[in-house]
Parts: sequence; C-alpha cells; structure tokens
Amino acid sequence: MSPGMSLYSVNAIIILSSDDGSRIFSKYYTPPHTTPSQTTGGAAAAPSGTTASSQNPYPDKTSQTRFEKGLLAKTAKQNGDILLYDNRVVLYKMESDVALYVVGSTDENEVLLYNVLLALRDSLHLLFKQSVDKRTIIENYDLVALLIDELVDDGIILETDPTIVVQRCSKAPTQDVVNLRGIDPFSEQGVNNLAQLGRAKITDWLRQGL
Repeated sequence: MSPGMSLYSVNAIIILSSDDGSRIFSKYYTPPHTTPSQTTGGAAAAPSGTTASSQNPYPDKTSQTRFEKGLLAKTAKQNGDILLYDNRVVLYKMESDVALYVVGSTDENEVLLYNVLLALRDSLHLLFKQSVDKRTIIENYDLVALLIDELVDDGIILETDPTIVVQRCSKAPTQDVVNLRGIDPFSEQGVNNLAQLGRAKITDWLRQGL
C-alpha cells in the first residue's frame, strides 16, 4: 500500500438521472475521526495517518450538487468507465436512464474502486431481476440504501461479491409475508404462528445443511 492510500478508499457513491441530472441517491463518506471542518482544512488539518486527498472535499449540499452536475456533464456522452475529475478518480457506468458513480482519491487503486462499481451494478441487477432504472431505484430506495451500506461503510469497502450483498439485503420471502399478514403478532394466534414459522425455517436450514 502506498503512503497516500487509506483504509477509507471510497469518497462517495452516487446515482444520478442521466436524463435531467437530478440526484437519485448519493452518499459521501468522511473518515470517522475527521470532523467536517477538517475536511476543508487542507493538509495541515489532516489527522495523523491520513492525507488531505483521503478526506471528503464535499461536506455540504452545495458543493455536492456542483460536483454531481459537473460529473454528469463530463460523463454523459462518454463510452469509458474511468475519469479524473476535480482531483478525484471516478469510476462510472451508465445503466438505462441512470448513471452510477464510485468516487475515490487520486491515491487509490483504480482496480479496487472499479470492483466496487461492478459490485454495485451487478447487485442492483440481481436484487431487482430487471433493468436498473430510475423508477425502480426510487420505488425501492430503502433496499438500495441498504445494499450500498453492505458494500461500503464509512468509506471502507466491506464486500464486492454481488451474491453475498444481495443475500444480506433481500426482502423476506413472499410466502412468509403472506403467512403473517393480517395477524396481530402479540395475540395468542400471532405468537403461535411466529413460533411455527420459526420452527419450519430452522428445519429447512438443518435439512439444507445435511
């Protein structure tokens, strides 16, 4: 690992509408021991063990919006998947009517960031089993937020295997939801149904493990 590299590899994950440039989802990361004032304070304000480039340079909505609009303008008609923009390394993919971005500092390994981008794209496809588009993401915003939290936490890459990511954030099986719908979980019948469902699930898991 080079001296400039950090455990906190990802500065931001952003999903924009490629039609009008509006923000669909964005999450900017700041190392947990760095205060917002330090993110704009330059190298002198950097805590021990970090560099100014590893800190988040977009601490407020105004700077984030400016960055996002410029980013989309630079990538809208491009066929590549990597860009150096505003002293950041940006990996991106266009999917239907959305643009997916993973942003890191210039010190970071582009291959590592690209794997995060591919994991994001492939996880979304696996999760929704259909085209990844603006409407689907907005209608399932909570799942998308959970999925991204399984990929990256505080800028630290947690997982890049799409199958594992989707397993951790998929909805409960439909039949289980139907079995419990309309039943008060605090009633005697509700408690019995929950117990029966739990026993059935444990039996299934044991069988699968044999």
